[in-house]
Amino acid sequence: MDYNSATRLLKEHNQLHVLKFYDTLSKEEQNSLLSQIESLDFSIIESYNKHKSEESNIRPVSALQLNTIEQNKKQYEERGIKAIQAGDLALVLLAGGQGTRLGFDGPKGTLNVGRTKELYIFQLLIEHTLDVVEQSGTWIHFYIMTNDKNYDATASFFKEHNYFGYNPDYIHFFKQEMVPSVDYNGKIYLEAPGQICLSPNGNGGWFSSLCKAGYLQLLLDTNTKYINVFSVDNVLQRIADPVFLGAILTEGYASGGKVVKKAYPEEKVGVLCTNNGKPYIVEYYELSDEMRNELDENGDYAYNYGVTLNYIFPVDLLMKIMNTEMPLHIVEKAIPHIDEEGTFIKPDKPNGYKFETLALDMIAYMNTCLPFEVEREKEFAPIKNATGTDSIETAQALLIKNGYTL
Repeated sequence: MDYNSATRLLKEHNQLHVLKFYDTLSKEEQNSLLSQIESLDFSIIESYNKHKSEESNIRPVSALQLNTIEQNKKQYEERGIKAIQAGDLALVLLAGGQGTRLGFDGPKGTLNVGRTKELYIFQLLIEHTLDVVEQSGTWIHFYIMTNDKNYDATASFFKEHNYFGYNPDYIHFFKQEMVPSVDYNGKIYLEAPGQICLSPNGNGGWFSSLCKAGYLQLLLDTNTKYINVFSVDNVLQRIADPVFLGAILTEGYASGGKVVKKAYPEEKVGVLCTNNGKPYIVEYYELSDEMRNELDENGDYAYNYGVTLNYIFPVDLLMKIMNTEMPLHIVEKAIPHIDEEGTFIKPDKPNGYKFETLALDMIAYMNTCLPFEVEREKEFAPIKNATGTDSIETAQALLIKNGYTL
């Protein structure tokens, strides 16, 4: 893109101020800015004005509970293993997060949770996957989504640690797409004279980011039918779980989500249910007191199973929704930027919006989704906070309880 083309594009979208400092930049910086402008998705910025949600009709759904899973475990596992051996499953790790909230400077997956030895989050997730690789005798393609800022650090970390024993031919890194941040009037912020203020587009863009990185052809060439997508937070989760995959296939569901029984009705977790007959994850703040305390026919809480951000989606449906406009989550943030004079400002209160799509919203585009219960103390140890609930300390305690030496 040249300067005149950039001018026309920005003028069309009322964002001409992005070029205000263009003449002060070096040739290299000018080319970088033009490249950033060319890659902007203006539809995201402009869609928040017209974004409307449909009327809700949220209803609970029954989970496939632990006792039923145990009764059918052998059948589910055999079906899942056969699918994995056939190459039907690939993995996507959402690893774009930084460890800032944990007081850690680096990609969250590089955090050492060991006490007397090194034991990294990435290492634990790879080791969980290696269990299934050994069981099935099959390497599974493992895609890792980073963001633009932690890509190099993440890829280097894996290489330095010899991929923790995983076959490097089956590990693929790609970057999460970035979207511009705007002020309250919808004007794009600059973080430097030649740098648009960009932030990750949320984990809902993982499949489009995977495809734009050039990996769609590999999915097609390897005849991948399902993708298990999961977050970097949970150090105990089972990945490429053949029982989970086999249950989805055996019970005839299009997709599935791992869930845990809520610790108490008010726990701040999303719950897998339906909305207007479609699979849906209702956020904790959407539940009324009446819904929180509603009981099912067995006397259990109806909205009783929280999602763990571990899903299996079919590739054919993912391809169909790839260009669908996902629900847009507009997040008010304090956004560092330069003002009209080029002075850098780091605000101490919100001054604009960032835009995100969420993986949980993909559920609504699936025909059906199986809530698959897992044991909380065996498969749910998220690390989100430095102290307190869902912290490094609570995860370490659960790792020890599950036989890990830290």
